[in-house]
Amino acid sequence: QVQLVESGGGLVQAGGSLRLSCAASGRTFSWYAMGWFRQAPGKEREFVAAISWRGTTTKYADSVKDRFTISRDNAKNTAYLQLNSLKAEDTAVYSCAAPNRPYTSGSSDPADFGYWGQGTQVTVAS
Repeated sequence: QVQLVESGGGLVQAGGSLRLSCAASGRTFSWYAMGWFRQAPGKEREFVAAISWRGTTTKYADSVKDRFTISRDNAKNTAYLQLNSLKAEDTAVYSCAAPNRPYTSGSSDPADFGYWGQGTQVTVAS
């Protein structure tokens, strides 16, 4: 059974930084791309970032490009999302996700992800 557990969320001042972690278990982590999504109150879930199974390809939403960085450590079965220069509009529940299919480059479409974590709250005070 695949499990994804996020951590690292919290309350931060605008302009600050956080690092989110997503610990994965239940299958060979290094074979699968990973993604991060977020959902703010009253809004649709939106794509944030994705990383390929090899870790060589990344993609970002325009709203977070140059501020957020996705990475992975296959030895630790963990994906990360570094959040810098945070803005009030970044406030949301952040969830990591893993696809059903291995060896992909990472997708921005939530329909391509079959496994989701429970989410971690990020609140940015302006």
